[in-house]
Amino acid sequence: MVALVSRTGRHLQRYNKGRRQVVGCIPYRYRITNQGSLEDGEALEVLLISSQKGKSMLFPKGGWETDESKTEAALRETVEEAGVTGIVESELGKWSFKSKRNDTYCEAFMFPLLVKEELELWPEKNVRERKWVSVAEAREVCQHWWMKEALDRFVRRLTFLQQEEDLGLGPCSLSLEPKFNL
Repeated sequence: MVALVSRTGRHLQRYNKGRRQVVGCIPYRYRITNQGSLEDGEALEVLLISSQKGKSMLFPKGGWETDESKTEAALRETVEEAGVTGIVESELGKWSFKSKRNDTYCEAFMFPLLVKEELELWPEKNVRERKWVSVAEAREVCQHWWMKEALDRFVRRLTFLQQEEDLGLGPCSLSLEPKFNL
């Protein structure tokens, strides 16, 4: 069950040395294609949302609060702003930036989110639009440089994992038996 009201206020907001702590997700899914490879860039789609004023596109993100873990906060923000839920994967990194809206410095942590469900109703449905786009289109229209860097890091991670899979290597592929017959 998803609450249909977004959290508001900053009384639980986390700060680190005066910097607001922010978390977000890159929601993604795979579209079935003939190629089935990430190299064409079309099999992977990411979900962008409009800003509250509707003038630009970005990934869902918001404040990390004191009563939740980073991944819980990232999932909560994604449900509130984008109306999707799924599996939060390992952190992509940390970025520092200056918020234009509040003229404060922030530290942002981004996570990939493999989307499992798109909700029909979500807290910010009336103030945001969501749109599935290719990675290339997301790079073009996403308003924040640090979100574009997170997207590039995510795509590199997926490409590396696919190359390992293509070679028959797993996460722990040390074995005394040869993988290939010569």
